[in-house]
Amino acid sequence: MAEEEKVVNNEQVKQEAPVNAEAPREERRHPRGDRRDNRRDGRRDGKRGPRPEQKEFQERVVFINRVSKTVKGGRRMKFTALVVVGDLKGRYGFALGKAAEVPDAIKKASEAAKKNLFKIELVGKGRSISHEVVGKYGACNVYLKPAPEGTGIVAGGPVRAILELAGVQNVCSKVYGSRAPINIIRAVNQGLESLKSYKDVKALRSKE
Repeated sequence: MAEEEKVVNNEQVKQEAPVNAEAPREERRHPRGDRRDNRRDGRRDGKRGPRPEQKEFQERVVFINRVSKTVKGGRRMKFTALVVVGDLKGRYGFALGKAAEVPDAIKKASEAAKKNLFKIELVGKGRSISHEVVGKYGACNVYLKPAPEGTGIVAGGPVRAILELAGVQNVCSKVYGSRAPINIIRAVNQGLESLKSYKDVKALRSKE
């Protein structure tokens, strides 16, 4: 009888053992399920994080130059950055910034460019300039010519940078003389400022 009781007790232990082993698994699953439910509830509520703010102006670094100044103790190295900004809607600006580090020079130039803005009037669906013009600054001459829709910006380097950020989409250009980036940009700016709209020309002719 004692042996039969031992066999019965052993069978009961074996049957009860898997039940106890499975219990912690169920406890582990519960917190995961709660997390998933919370995530789903958050998505259903439509709560999302703050969206990144859209910048009013786009920036483009045209040229970075390393300059040095010789003093009594040796040479002092600095960097000069030429930055162009624009909103692609007719407003643009440019400036130079100088600092001991490149990021600081770019930041200075960007802030100065945003304070020195110019505006042009874009013509037609192709968003081009109103007429041919030659911009001059020093020994640099830049020829700008309006182009039909689909042509794109036929220009390179500094000319492309300032025209793209100003919002011009179709134009042809040619640079003569000095190829210094700052001179080219100043020549382009002089040409864009000398553009006249249809209303301006009509008003001048009516006065005559």
